[in-house]
Amino acid sequence: MSPIKIAEILDELFPNPKVPLLHKDPYTLLIAVLLSAQCTDVRVNQITPLLFALADTPARMILLTPEEIEEIIRPCGLGNTKAKAIWQLSHDLIHKHRGKVPKTFEDLEALPGVGHKTASVVMTQAFHLPAFPVDTHIHRCAQRWGLSSGKSVAQTEKDLKKLFLKALWHKLHLQIIYFARQYCPARGHNHHKCPICKLIDQ
Repeated sequence: MSPIKIAEILDELFPNPKVPLLHKDPYTLLIAVLLSAQCTDVRVNQITPLLFALADTPARMILLTPEEIEEIIRPCGLGNTKAKAIWQLSHDLIHKHRGKVPKTFEDLEALPGVGHKTASVVMTQAFHLPAFPVDTHIHRCAQRWGLSSGKSVAQTEKDLKKLFLKALWHKLHLQIIYFARQYCPARGHNHHKCPICKLIDQ
C-alpha cells in the first residue's frame, strides 16, 4: 500500500491527534517524555501533576533532592535513574541554557536522560520543528505496513522521513501511535479487522 493511502486512512481516523502527555510548556513536556520511558502515558499523566505542583520549572526542580523527586515518580519505573536525570538536566538547563529548553538536537541529546527519541518529541511537539519520533508502536507498524525493513528504530526513522513529506511528520507521528494502540497492537492483533493491515493482505 502506498504511503499516501496510509496517510489518508490515518487522517480519516485521527484528523486532529493531541499530544498524549499532559504539559504546559517545553520543560514540562521534556520531563513527561523522559518519565514515559518504559511507562504508559496514562501512568505518566497521573504522576506529573503531583510533580509539577511542587516543581514545574528547572529552578524549582533543583530545590528538590533527587530522593524527593524519586519518591513522587517511583510509579513510573526506573525511579532512581529518572530522578537523577531530571535533577541534573534541570541543573544543566539553568547553567548552560539560561533555564530554557534548547531547540537543537545536539543540545537536547546532551542533557542527562535525553535520547534521540525524547529529543525528537520535544522538537516536534514543543517547537514544531521537523522531527519524526519513532517509538516501538511506530516501528512495529512501519514493519507491518511494508514502510521499513529496518532492524532498529533509527533506520525506521530514516525510512519514514524519506516516504512522507516533512510537513506531515508532526501529525503522522501522533496518528500512528494512536492507530497502533487501537487497531494494530503488538499482541492480539487481528489483521482482518485492522483498517490498514486488512488492505495490505488483499
